[in-house]
Parts: sequence; structure tokens; C-alpha cells
Amino acid sequence: MRLADFILANREPILADWEKFARTCAPASAGMNIAALRDHASEMLTVIAADLKTPQNSHEQAEKSKGKDAPEAEDAVTAAEEHGSDRAESGFSVEQMVSEYRALRASVIRLWTESKGAITADDLQDLTRFNEAIDQSLAESVTRYTHELDQSKEMFLAILGHDLRTPIGAVSTASKFMIDTGDLKEPHATLAARIASSSTRMNHMVGDLLDFTRGRLGGGIPIVRADVSMKKIVSDVVDEISAAHPGRVLNLHADQDQDGDWDCARITQVLTNLIGNALEHGSAGTVVNIYVGGDAEEAVVSVHNRGPAIPPEQIHGIFNPMKNRDATGKHLASGPTGNLGLGLYIADRIVSAHKGKIDVDSSEERGTTFTVRLPRTAPPPA
Repeated sequence: MRLADFILANREPILADWEKFARTCAPASAGMNIAALRDHASEMLTVIAADLKTPQNSHEQAEKSKGKDAPEAEDAVTAAEEHGSDRAESGFSVEQMVSEYRALRASVIRLWTESKGAITADDLQDLTRFNEAIDQSLAESVTRYTHELDQSKEMFLAILGHDLRTPIGAVSTASKFMIDTGDLKEPHATLAARIASSSTRMNHMVGDLLDFTRGRLGGGIPIVRADVSMKKIVSDVVDEISAAHPGRVLNLHADQDQDGDWDCARITQVLTNLIGNALEHGSAGTVVNIYVGGDAEEAVVSVHNRGPAIPPEQIHGIFNPMKNRDATGKHLASGPTGNLGLGLYIADRIVSAHKGKIDVDSSEERGTTFTVRLPRTAPPPA
């Protein structure tokens, strides 16, 4: 009996083995009934058997071996994808889900070979195609599993960030009120000032966290466009940061003003992140230069600082929010102004929301320059 026919004829013992293994995946499997343990396994066996029965030429087999056999842009969700989604929801680890497929592969091959006795050339071809079909189902399940897990994590972060704002706001308001009364004596006045400063930093962290989840959950960071002056935006940011860092020099070079259709608050956020990054990672005592220019089509703002260069192998992932802190050394946000290390990622997402582009160039000779290019008008909707 060919393998496809064997799978369909022996569906129940195969599913019994699947269920038996799934029950060992504690603690997630505890309390799950038979239907939940066998989740979509029967449908996957049907798909695998149908695949084995489908004629396949050498070119198609070569494409399948490279993972190119899956149909593109199908709306229908496969049984394997549903399985990955359900296992993520049930609390299975990805290792346990992968082990299910390993056990299924071993069970089918063991039962089939025991019934066959001798193995023929056709049987070897069936085994090859069976392994390819299992690998395809596993890939679909893992992809959907990780997607669901990422969505859950990011939704949790979004809810956490939103709910933290209320208590942080209460702490900030209370501490500022105590400072403004002028009735506090030392050391209480200093402690209240530290509480106010720390709550402000916490609020910025929560803002970054919310922007991060907006950027990752598909909707993107929202922007509200209005006709604004780039020179004024940059000038206001430079004045604010200069007041907070009286020991550092910020030079603004604006050859000409640039008006455009941008979100003033969001562009301010981008420039604050970039200039703050330049101050934090630039060498002490060096000047940070901010240039404003452009043409009739776009505005260009660059922020330049002197200091240790970003290693070439880390340039590519500089806007990645999941970059390793130890691997990127000093060029990851740290210290009192570092927040969560999300500043560059959020800046990149805001610029992308404006249909613009942000680049970085860094070397020991030239220093480090972040350049933002923004179209002066919003592109027409697609």
C-alpha cells in the first residue's frame, strides 16, 4: 500500500499516537480534551495524503526542496496554520509544537514500515515527499505560532503602557505640586525634585513603549499633518535641549527655511531623539551640528557629532528595536536619558509615516551623521 493510502486508511491509530504524545506536553496539555489534543491533526493528514497523491515533476520537487511549493497570497488559512495559532493560545511552547511534528513523522513511518515489510523504490519516493509535506506543515505552524505570540506580547505591552500612565501622572502631579508650594526644606525638596524628574522619565519611557507597539502592531505611528516651518521646529528643539544641557554646544545651520506638510509634534520627537543621541554618544566637549536644507521637493535635516564610530557591521541594524545592548556597545541608548533604547526605532517609524527616509553615516574620520529626508507634501493616497 502506498503511503498516502496508508495514512488515510490508518488515520485513527496515527491520531491516537498524536494524542498520546500531545498529552505529555505539560503543563499546557493538562485538562485538554481529545478534540483539543488532536487539534487539526486529522485535517493535516488529509492535506499530506493529497499532496502525496499529486503528480510532481523534477522541477516541482526541486522547488519544494527549497521551500517554494506553497501557494502565494492565498486567503484561506491552512490546517497547519490553525494548529500553530491554537497551540500558541493553549500555552504550548514552540519546542513542544515542533516535537509534535517529530512524533507524527516517527509514528507514521513506524506504522507504515511495520505494515510494509520490504521497502521499494516507490516507497523511498513516498518517504521523501512525506518528509517534505511534514516540513511544509511545520513551517506553516511555526510561522503562525510566532506571529500570534508576537501579537500577544505587543498587545500586552500596549495595554501595560496605557495603564501605567495614570499612576505615573498622579506621582508627577503630586511631586510638582509639592515643589511649587515652596514649603519643603532639605532634604525633602531635593527628594521631591528627584521624584518629579524620575516620573517625567518614566512617562517618556511609557510614550516610547506605546509608540513601539503602534509601529509593530500594523497600524503604524499616527501622524497629523499641518503646514509648518522646519526651521522653526528645529530651532525650538535646539533651544529646549540647549537649556537642558548648558555645558554642551549645539550649532544650528539653516541656510533657508523649509515649509512642509508635516506633523510638528512627531518631527519634534524625531529631532529630540537624534540630537539627544548625538549628545549622549558624542565625545564630551565636542560640538553637535544640526543642518537644515533641502529643495522644492523635500526638506533635509542632519545631525552630526564627533565620537566613537558605529561599527560597520552594526550600521544595518541601528534602527532595529531588538538590537542587543552588549553587541552595539555605546551606540545603544543607556544612562539617564536612554529610555528603553527605542528612540532610533521610533524616529525611523515616524519618518516612514511621513513617507521619508532616515540614513546614518559613521566613521572615525567623518564622525556620525543622521540624515532625515522628508517630502514637503504628502503623497497622494494609493
